[in-house]
Amino acid sequence: MGETALSYASGVSATALLGETIGENLERTAARFPDREALVDLASGRRWSYAQFDAAVDEVALGLIEAGIGKGDRVGIWAPNCAEWVLTQYATAKIGAILVNVNPAYRTHELGYVIAQSEMRLIVSAVRHRTSDYRAMLAEVGFGQSEQSPRAQQLVFIGEPGWDALVAAGRAADPARLRERAATLGFDDPINIQYTSGTTGFPKGATLSHHNILNNGYFVGEGVGYTEADRVCLPVPLYHCFGMVMGCLAATSHGACMVLPAPAFDPEATLAAVQSERCTSLYGVPTMFIAELDHARFGEFDLSSLRTGIMAGSPCPVEVMKRVADKMHMSEVAICYGMTETSPVSTMTRRDDSLERRTETVGRVMPHLEVEIVAPETGLPVRRGEPGELCTRGYSVMLGYWDQPDRTAEAVDAARWMHTGDLATMDAQGYVNIVGRIKDLVIRGGENVYPREIEEFLYQHPDIADVQVIGVPDEKYGEELMAWIIMRPDAEPLTADQVREYCRGRLAHYKIPRYVHLVDHFPMTVTGKIRKVEMREQALDLLDLHSAAAIRSA
Repeated sequence: MGETALSYASGVSATALLGETIGENLERTAARFPDREALVDLASGRRWSYAQFDAAVDEVALGLIEAGIGKGDRVGIWAPNCAEWVLTQYATAKIGAILVNVNPAYRTHELGYVIAQSEMRLIVSAVRHRTSDYRAMLAEVGFGQSEQSPRAQQLVFIGEPGWDALVAAGRAADPARLRERAATLGFDDPINIQYTSGTTGFPKGATLSHHNILNNGYFVGEGVGYTEADRVCLPVPLYHCFGMVMGCLAATSHGACMVLPAPAFDPEATLAAVQSERCTSLYGVPTMFIAELDHARFGEFDLSSLRTGIMAGSPCPVEVMKRVADKMHMSEVAICYGMTETSPVSTMTRRDDSLERRTETVGRVMPHLEVEIVAPETGLPVRRGEPGELCTRGYSVMLGYWDQPDRTAEAVDAARWMHTGDLATMDAQGYVNIVGRIKDLVIRGGENVYPREIEEFLYQHPDIADVQVIGVPDEKYGEELMAWIIMRPDAEPLTADQVREYCRGRLAHYKIPRYVHLVDHFPMTVTGKIRKVEMREQALDLLDLHSAAAIRSA
């Protein structure tokens, strides 16, 4: 590929897309590997073989049919990671109901919105999680009070008689009803709504089909070489694509085992799960891997069973990737890049990629997909090596935002390219590097500054555990750089002068942070995405920059 080539690549593959529903795929796997373990829920001590798991899914599916849930009806799931979450995921798919993932961190404002916007008919819910009283919040928004809705609403609480009654009804039902329903389903049917956490306004419901998420999960599994011998440790949230698609569907489409270490991320429980279950694969966002590596008892756990895993959710620091490959035995660990609207993975590193490729890029385009990098101002592909907006096209692009055609048209153009909002470059071999968000780009005195470059540089400092760089208002330059830093345990706190001195002579002067803020943690979403918008808002108060922020610029 010459230097003048455009930043476009398509994923050529000899492996065909799966043309089946999630239910059909699960049944095929269960028939091939009936006695292999499918699901382990360590918090409750329960285990299912594939034959048992498929049978348990059918009971929940029939229970939902008995409850009057029809094809296309929306069924909410609001719970931390647990076996019932996974059973509900596959049961709704088997009957053609649309599973609506509700973020475990939601409060009544967001909960009420997604219930109304998706017109949920039934919610499978935990009673509580951490400080959240789900039962009280559901009562507060009026769910289950039929006079509030044109159609009856039903509540099923996990671990209570409602769940047991649902399963019992399914067990007593005629299995032929499930076969009849399955015969009406197509793999392009909508099967899942995932609300993306918008930085402003209400979230949008990305609507995904069997074809979208089954194939994405399958090809992620292919990318890390899954077989029925693999055991996949999933400390990432099931309510997000990372857990339910890259985790569950990647596993079940290959006959691998899903291991749930705890209801929510706990570094020690995760390390213990890898050891006790002899897991071969471990998932996490970079902050999770950092927490595991820096855990006081890290050296006590036998992680030698690991060979692979996936790091995704936010850009991975090079130094963290190297430690994961070396100290956690994950020599084949992959980096995945994507977004909910693309089911989610668009690019991925491969097992035979060098460590440099796996630490400096987010890999190449996935099979059967296309990616291009375009100039935001023209929409035309840029030359290889030049930054622009990353776009994805193919089977993985969502059906649209639920009941929001205008918002869909803003994100997916007439040629069916999904615009990610991420700034990226593509090299001559087709490897993609994410250099920031379009909204994160800092323009300091006319110079374009990509925070990711400065973050990668500062990660090399021996006392810095994690770092995020943002732009803050400045009266002279328009924007200045601010580094938020988490120190390594037992390291002496760094001053702003020390950080600047470390950069001096090694970074261009306009890339050296003017401000340094030491913190214990970053504001982030439940899925581990750093909320730089919130960091900028806090910076206005921390640095008293409200007057600079009020200055209008062209």
